[in-house]
Amino acid sequence: MMSEDSCGRKCCRVMYSCNWRQPSERKRKCSCCWLSVLTAVSLLTLFWMYVCLMAFNDREDVNWKAFSILKLWVNWFMVLIVIAAVLTIYCILLLVFALVQLALKEPLDLHCLHKLFLFLGVVFIALGTTGISLQWKKEWHTVLLSLQATAPFLQMGGVGALTLVSCLVFQCFQRTHRIASKILIMVVFAGVSVAIFLSPLLIQSPCLVEEKQLPPKPALIGHRGAPMLTPENTLMSFRRSVGCNVIAFETDVQLSKDRVPYLMHDHGSHFLRRTTDVLHKFPGKDFNHSTNLTWEELQELNAGDWFLKTDPFCSVSQLSEQEKKTAGNQSVPSLLQLLDLAKTHNTSVIFDLKNDDNNDTFDTVNTILKSGIPQDLILWLPPKHRVDVREVAPGFIQVYNDVSDMDLDRGDHLNVKYSALSATEIWELRSRNVSVNLWVVNEPWLFSLLWCSGANSVTTNACSLLQDMTQPDWTMRPDRYRMIWITVDLGSLLIMVTLFILQREREAKKGFSGWNQRELSLFLPSE
Repeated sequence: MMSEDSCGRKCCRVMYSCNWRQPSERKRKCSCCWLSVLTAVSLLTLFWMYVCLMAFNDREDVNWKAFSILKLWVNWFMVLIVIAAVLTIYCILLLVFALVQLALKEPLDLHCLHKLFLFLGVVFIALGTTGISLQWKKEWHTVLLSLQATAPFLQMGGVGALTLVSCLVFQCFQRTHRIASKILIMVVFAGVSVAIFLSPLLIQSPCLVEEKQLPPKPALIGHRGAPMLTPENTLMSFRRSVGCNVIAFETDVQLSKDRVPYLMHDHGSHFLRRTTDVLHKFPGKDFNHSTNLTWEELQELNAGDWFLKTDPFCSVSQLSEQEKKTAGNQSVPSLLQLLDLAKTHNTSVIFDLKNDDNNDTFDTVNTILKSGIPQDLILWLPPKHRVDVREVAPGFIQVYNDVSDMDLDRGDHLNVKYSALSATEIWELRSRNVSVNLWVVNEPWLFSLLWCSGANSVTTNACSLLQDMTQPDWTMRPDRYRMIWITVDLGSLLIMVTLFILQREREAKKGFSGWNQRELSLFLPSE
């Protein structure tokens, strides 16, 4: 045991309370309360860090929302991740020092500066949670979906953490003299233990599957090409996605003032501002709508230099000097140029029409038909004028973004967000020979989960990353998982029972030793 003034005690005391000296008796009384607060905030930061990591797949939504407000393209989500990581590490380290203090029987005197930082951390998480709930509700579906991929491992980690904490709980139980306090401690601990031990009964994951029942790997569709490696919606980007063996190019089509279909995602008040140098090229000109510029004017814009300057996916360093030069000289491509590329590589094309208020559908269809591309390579997604399009181009494959609309038209191609369907619904659609494409999937864990769920294809920004995956991140036979689950639970229970018995015997020996000393003092003569 360390002495009261040992170096180890002092260092631990400084880290936790920012004070070399022992705290006053008044401060000692609130130490347990602050330990509870610290534990709660640490769990809260872990939860928030988990939410941020699972939402990383959709980080572009956050960046786009920030851009629409600030008109400045920065990787805001990465800033959020860094803040969350620093906050989580800070709280966990503070909790570790608190547990060390407790093990050394040091009073838990949390410094006021730490209290302030904990308060600011709670405010930050509260604002983040409120922001998601108000502006990004669909992301909570992603968090729930992620549990199908992480819950088995979170449960095992929870069992391990419970086993480690049990030693301190049993120590507190043995040292408490009030019966009511003992009952409260054991009831709470037993309730938490039962919840963690039996939580696998509620865990359902499509990756708990026999290997022979694993569906084929989903095909890849390049979302605006390969935007993690090259500027989005440029010919360089689509050519790069060809190397990823994508089965289709996904893009967005708008029409110029002189009715030339071209590729551009941003529209409305954000039109051209993010991915071109339009502000520099046409200062003072009105370009809030696609028809404000002619095709000749659009060709004057640089559509790649922004990628090198902002490095939205932190991937520019992976490009060679020649590739950087090529990326910096990209222009806005026309739909016809993309169709020629798709025809050359026998690759399908699927797109959204960003503005269909001026008969964009018919000009777009005419451009496709004149290009000479086989009609079965066109995956027609825009719902407006679908009946008319089917009459003019019966060879187009009709793709729907709603199951009810698809069933009404007796279609067999569905394109929805990855969180819109459960694994059971995907399997049911597959049994009806419906091709299910899910968007936008960038992270390996999500791709693995959708692979196990039976998705036919996914639209992705990360085609180069997902292309290299030969199997899901993990799969496990259900019977093997049950065996591991039961073994881990029984092992933890055995360790905790052993710790409880040892702690009780230790406290009993201390009590017996104290009793012997009191008895002996009765027979010794007083001075």
